[in-house]
Amino acid sequence: MDSFRTSLRDSWIFPTVILCLFGFFSMMRPSEPFLIPYLSGPDKNLTSTQITKDVLPVWTYSYLVLLLPVFVLTDYARYKPVIILQGISFIVTWLLLLFGKGLKAMQAVEFVFGIVSATEVAYYAYIYSVVSPQHYQRVSGYCRSVTLVAYTAASVLAQLLVSLAKLSYFYLNVISLFSVSVATFFSFFLPMPKKSMFFHANINREPYPEPSGKDAAHETVVQKPFTISENLENSHRGSSKAKNILLRICMQWFQDLKECYASKSLFYWSLWWAFSTAGFNQVVNYVQILWEYKSPSQDSSIYNGAVEAIATFGGAAAAFAVGYLKVNWDLLGELALAIFSLVSAGSLLLMHYTPNIWLCYTGYLVFKSSYMLLITITVFQIAVNLSVERYALVFGTNTFIALVIQTIMTVIVVDERGLGLSISIQFLVYGSYFAVIAGIFLMRSGYILYSARHRKEVEVFPVTSSPTKPHPEESMDTILSTKL
Repeated sequence: MDSFRTSLRDSWIFPTVILCLFGFFSMMRPSEPFLIPYLSGPDKNLTSTQITKDVLPVWTYSYLVLLLPVFVLTDYARYKPVIILQGISFIVTWLLLLFGKGLKAMQAVEFVFGIVSATEVAYYAYIYSVVSPQHYQRVSGYCRSVTLVAYTAASVLAQLLVSLAKLSYFYLNVISLFSVSVATFFSFFLPMPKKSMFFHANINREPYPEPSGKDAAHETVVQKPFTISENLENSHRGSSKAKNILLRICMQWFQDLKECYASKSLFYWSLWWAFSTAGFNQVVNYVQILWEYKSPSQDSSIYNGAVEAIATFGGAAAAFAVGYLKVNWDLLGELALAIFSLVSAGSLLLMHYTPNIWLCYTGYLVFKSSYMLLITITVFQIAVNLSVERYALVFGTNTFIALVIQTIMTVIVVDERGLGLSISIQFLVYGSYFAVIAGIFLMRSGYILYSARHRKEVEVFPVTSSPTKPHPEESMDTILSTKL
């Protein structure tokens, strides 16, 4: 029996199940779709102006300040302690939400939730340190799917409890506190990894499959093996100072990022990722305030939970369906980014101009579904030609850039030190922001399509050249041929 338990804990199944349980209960937070009505209601009695300009921006600022230190700490501490820290931060957040009083207490809520957001990277990175590479795709799918299921279930539960049982928003937060406490309990049972991606890397890790065909030439640029663990060893031999070790690791990160972003394809997909994610987070952060402005919760029934559930389910379904599309994303991918960014812009402008709450809900459904569809394509296009370590670096860098952009938007558009715009005008700005993104990628896609047509004409009427010169399609600048 003991040997069976030991083999179970050492297999990939045990940590996957525990991590999925943590992910499910940490996302099972029915109070979240009704956060703004709770803060503006009799429980906290904050004004919409206070929530918009004094409370919510704290999350953006704290997340930005904490992201890089937590990213380094996560790898150095080998994930599990940071996951436990996230669970404890969840508990503190909801204790403050339930029993904190006044503006300062709600600002503290947003600061602590910034810790939750910054430590989220540990949840997705942990599994790569305890399972073998052949299980990465399956396990990653489990971990992501369970969070979507939990968020959808929590939104549906919240709507049913509010609409049918007439439950107070306070007790929705009690349920959320119980759920995140269960998640924290499970985090203590996670096996402690023996390695991490960078600081505790395994030099003899299982190699990744070599690329083949036309992509092989490009892979010599973006798939060079990581050498951080070697640098770490050399640093220990030459000097025991931790700052020298960290400096070498940072230099290695910089070199690898430089080589990754040398790919034009990866650079433009990452550009869309950063700018669109910044806009998406800003919209999600403030959309409940817009709904409260269009239809105050004290005067009418609200359906925030139902809308969030439908939006999440619709986005997940669209992301799932895109895997079955036979599309050359290298040729048409940026055109898709332009078209759906334009759809997002139209949805946000609709939310700004319409006085009807149902049209406002509809605009949000379209906006969130479009983003989830495109981010799925983008992540695949970036990850397909990168090792796990380099994908983690690119993911972290793109997230940090998105957060910087979001912070700039918050300071200019929301904060009193900037323009301090009203919530309705803010969504006019966000719609215009996505329209600019659509315009940029529309021009970029036009250039790609024109270049592809020109190459076809060159193939039809080939020019005699030296046999030692490469074919135009074999150039290192050629966009990677990957299909979803």
